[in-house]
Amino acid sequence: MTEDGRLGTVAGLRRYPVKSMLGEDLRASDVTLCGLTGDRALAVVHRGTGKVASAKNPRLWRGLLKLAATASGLPMKITLPDGAAIARSDPGIDAVLSRLLGQPVTLTATPPHGAVLDRADPEEVLRDGLDAQARIEAGRLGAASPEGTFFDFAPLHLITTSTLEQIAGLSPRGIVEPERYRPNIVIRTTAPGFAENDWAGCDLRIGSDLIIRVIARTSRCAIPTLEHGDLPRDIAALRVLAGHNRIKPRNDLGPQPCAGVYAQVLRPGRIRLGDIVHLA
Repeated sequence: MTEDGRLGTVAGLRRYPVKSMLGEDLRASDVTLCGLTGDRALAVVHRGTGKVASAKNPRLWRGLLKLAATASGLPMKITLPDGAAIARSDPGIDAVLSRLLGQPVTLTATPPHGAVLDRADPEEVLRDGLDAQARIEAGRLGAASPEGTFFDFAPLHLITTSTLEQIAGLSPRGIVEPERYRPNIVIRTTAPGFAENDWAGCDLRIGSDLIIRVIARTSRCAIPTLEHGDLPRDIAALRVLAGHNRIKPRNDLGPQPCAGVYAQVLRPGRIRLGDIVHLA
């Protein structure tokens, strides 16, 4: 951090129009109390259990990460593994997704009452493999988000280039792709190590208008290790964190592998690539 409270600049903006699917890069976005416009606007719900589908349970739902959702044009579209695209408005979309995912599902913009998702123990997944029966924890969606949204916890997720460089430097591959951690905002920083670990409880101003509050470090599930589109599986994306950044996400939780931080929006605004990030 500089003497004037400058932490870095916005190096990446990304939204995920359908929860747990691949997303799209943006050059600018309005940010409301519900995060980036169009982020996690839709989700896939299992018609039998009523649970929201999430690749946090990779035995059932890792196929979501082979699908890419884009909302830059209308209507919103989902690109399938074979390269074909299907519009959200297509009456056959639920049948297509059910066939691809091997489960009876519905694409919806409305979370079920008391919406929950399953999270497999990530370290059991690392140890036993993707198809093993890992311990499952069912969790309520959006504890720190506005009602009626599909966020896991809070409406914004940030990660720094310092953290990504630290993970890459400790990984056998020597690289790590930002999209594995599904951030909304990537902040270019010069501080060494896991820079955002120290931001919990801080208010940040991004650009001229947006003010957010960092409320927790982000504990990581199995998703970073999975194939993302054409990206290969990478167990080091979680194993490095388990070995080198096992800390408390919040004071009321025990140490867990973490990377990035969650934030809430205090004052909505518009952000752009290159915007300066300051302590507010």
